[in-house]
Amino acid sequence: SALKDETGLVSSGTNGNDSKKFKGDVRGSGVPSRVIHIRRLPSDITEAEVISLGLPFGDVTNLLMLKAKNQAFLEMNSEEAAQNMVGYYSTVMPIIRHHPVYVQFSNHKELKTDNSPNQERAQAALRALSTSHVDTAVAAPSTVLRVVVENLVYPVTLDALCQIFSKFGTVLRIIVFTKNSQFQALLQYPDGASAQAAKLSLDGQNIYNGCCTLRISFSKLTSLNVKYNNEKSRDFTRPDLPSGDSQPTMEHPAMATAFTPGIISAAPYAGTTHAFPPAFAIQPAGLTVPALPGALASFSLPGATRLGFPPIPAGHCVLLVSNLHPERVTPHCLFILFGVYGDVMRVKILFNKKENALVQMSDSTQAQLAMSHLNGQRLHEKPLRITLSKHTSVQLPREGHEDQGLTKDYSNSPLHRFKKPGSKNYSNIFPPSATLHLSNIPPSVVEDDLKMLFSSSGAMVKAFKFFQKDHKMALIQMGSVEEAIESLIEFHNHDLGENHHLRVSFSKSSI
Repeated sequence: SALKDETGLVSSGTNGNDSKKFKGDVRGSGVPSRVIHIRRLPSDITEAEVISLGLPFGDVTNLLMLKAKNQAFLEMNSEEAAQNMVGYYSTVMPIIRHHPVYVQFSNHKELKTDNSPNQERAQAALRALSTSHVDTAVAAPSTVLRVVVENLVYPVTLDALCQIFSKFGTVLRIIVFTKNSQFQALLQYPDGASAQAAKLSLDGQNIYNGCCTLRISFSKLTSLNVKYNNEKSRDFTRPDLPSGDSQPTMEHPAMATAFTPGIISAAPYAGTTHAFPPAFAIQPAGLTVPALPGALASFSLPGATRLGFPPIPAGHCVLLVSNLHPERVTPHCLFILFGVYGDVMRVKILFNKKENALVQMSDSTQAQLAMSHLNGQRLHEKPLRITLSKHTSVQLPREGHEDQGLTKDYSNSPLHRFKKPGSKNYSNIFPPSATLHLSNIPPSVVEDDLKMLFSSSGAMVKAFKFFQKDHKMALIQMGSVEEAIESLIEFHNHDLGENHHLRVSFSKSSI
C-alpha cells in the first residue's frame, strides 16, 4: 500500500522507542500537508474518536485506521485546517483515555483508500460525523451558548459541563438553572470560534449512553454577569467572588437518588457512536479527568470548591504567547501587560521566532486568569494568541550565551501586584477595557497633566474624571481597548515626581 514506507518503520507495540524507528516520517513531519499522521493511539480506539481530533479545525475528508500499529491517518479539507490542528496539538497534547497521542504532518499529500471492510467503517463514521458540520469560517453569532440537557436521567453538574466544554476553548463563565422544568446552562467563551466548534461537535450528543442529550444554540446575550462562584454559577476569571452560600436545590426527582454511587455505569462514555466521544480530553497539558466514577458528585480535585474545575494542572504556569509583532514586542511590555493578572516571573521572546514568547506566571491560577483575559486582545495591531506551554519553567540563557536581551528574569521585581497576601489588587482584576484606573497620583498633578501624558504617545483621550473622595485616583478613557492596553504598558509605574510612581489598571466602569 502507499503507506508502507511510512508505517513499515514503526513497531506495532507502544514500547517507548517508536520515535527512534520513526525516521521515515519525522523528516517530512515539518512540511505542511492535508494528511495528518497520528500515533500511539490506544488499541481500542474508535474511528469517531480519531475524527473528533480533527473536527474543531475543519472538515475531515478521509481516514485510514491502522489499529494493529496504533496509528491513523486523517485527511483534512485544507492545508490551513491541518496546520491549525498540528499547531494547536503542539502546545496542548491531546489525551485520549489517559494516552498522550502524537500528531504530526504526514509525508503523503492525500490518502488513497481501498474498499476493505475497515475502510467502509471509516467512511461510515466520516459520513455520520460530518453531516452536522457546517463551514466554521462563518462568524459565530455569539460567544455565549445556551445549553439545554434533555432526558436528564442522571444529574449533570456545572463542573461536568465545564469539563466537556473546555475541550473547545477556555470557558470564562457558566451559569446553570432550571427553566420550564428543563435543566439549562449559559456558557461564555472568549471567542466565537470556540463557541462555534463546541456547538458543532456537541449539539445532539449524549453525555451518558442514551440520555442527557445536549441541545445547543447561540444565546442572544453577548456576555454573562456572574455575582457568585458556587455550584450554580461561576466566573473563572474572578476567583475572588463570594460563594453566596446557596443551598443546592434538587429540582429533579432523579437527582436526589442519583447522587448515590453506582447508578451511572463505571464508564459512562462507552463507545457508542451517539454518545459523547469516550472520555476524550484535549485538555491543557494532559489533565485528564478520569471517566467519571459512580455519580458525578465525586469530583475531588484540589481547588475544586473554590475555582470549580481547575482547567490548568497545578505547576503549569508557563504561557505560550504567539502572533506578537516581532519588531515592537519586548520582554518589558509583556511583563507589564501580563502583570495585570498575576506576578510574572520570567519572559522569553523566542530567538528565531520573535512573534512567539513564553511568559512564566507565579502559579497556575494566574496563568489561567491571564490566558482567559488576554487571549484574542490586540497588542501592536495584532490579536494575541495564548495557550498553555508544555514547558514548566522558562530557562535563563547560560552564562556567556548572548540572547540579545530576549530573556528576562523578573522574580525580584518591585512591580509585582500580587506579592502581598490579601492585596486589594486581587479584587480589582477586570478584562481589558478602554477605561483605565489610575492611582498613586501626587497632589500637585492636575487633570491636564495626565491628559497630556496619555496623549503624548499618539493615543486619544476621550474622557477623564478624578475620584471625588480621593484625588490620588482617577479614571481615564482612551479611544479604544487597544489604545488602553498600550497606554497601560507605557505609563504603568511612570514617575510623576514627589516619589510617586503612577499605578495603572483596567477599570470595570466607564466615565
